[in-house]
Amino acid sequence: MSALLDTITNQVLHAPVWLVLLVVGGVVFVEDALFVGFVVPGETVAILGGVAASLGHVPLAAVLIVVVVAAIVGDTVGFEVGRHLGGRVVRLSAFDRHRHRIDQAQDFLGRRGGAAVFLARWTAFLRAVMPALAGMSKMHYPTFLVWNAAGGIAWGSVVVTAGYLAGQSYAKVETWLGRGAAVAVGVIVVVALVVWQVRRHRGEKASDAGAEQAGSAEGAERPSRLPSAG
Repeated sequence: MSALLDTITNQVLHAPVWLVLLVVGGVVFVEDALFVGFVVPGETVAILGGVAASLGHVPLAAVLIVVVVAAIVGDTVGFEVGRHLGGRVVRLSAFDRHRHRIDQAQDFLGRRGGAAVFLARWTAFLRAVMPALAGMSKMHYPTFLVWNAAGGIAWGSVVVTAGYLAGQSYAKVETWLGRGAAVAVGVIVVVALVVWQVRRHRGEKASDAGAEQAGSAEGAERPSRLPSAG
C-alpha cells in the first residue's frame, strides 16, 4: 500500500501542471456536457486536483478556477443540448435503465424550478442530466445561469477544498506518526468511501425496485376498476 501511494504521489508530482489542470477541467466539463456523470463523477477528479494542490504541485487557486469554470460551462453546454435536441436526449439507449430516475428528476425540476439546478449539482446522476432537462423544460437561460453559477461555485469550492484538506491531513499524519500510520488513515478513508458508495448504490436499487413495484401495482389495479366503472 505504501508503495502504491508513493507511485501515485510521484506521478502527480511529476506530471506537468498544465496537464493536471487540463485533465481535471476536462473531466468536470465532460461530465455535465455529455451526460456521463453517473459513470465517471467529476467530483472524484476535482478532489484529486485539490490533493495535487495540497502537495504543492499546482496552485490551489488555479484548480478552484478551472473546476468552477468547467462546471459552469459544462452545464451550459448540457442546457443547450437539451434545449435544441429536446426529448431525443433522454430517449438515448444509455438512459434506458435510468428511465424512472429521469422521470423523478423531471418532476423534481418541475417542483423546484431553478433551485433544482443548484441542488442537482451535489448528486452525480442529477448533475449529469439536470442541465439537459432544464433546457428541455424551456427554462429561461438567465434563470438557469444564476442557479448554475451558484451551484458550480459552491460545489467546486467544496470538493476542491475537501481534496486539499485531505492531502494536508495525510501529510500531517505522516509527519506526526510516521508513514505506517498515514497509510492506515488512507486505507480507512478509502474503505469508508467504498462503503458509502455501496450503500448509496443499494439505496438507489431499492428505490428503483420500489418504483417498479408501485408501477406494477398500479397497472394491476386498473383492470379491476373497469367493471365497477360500467
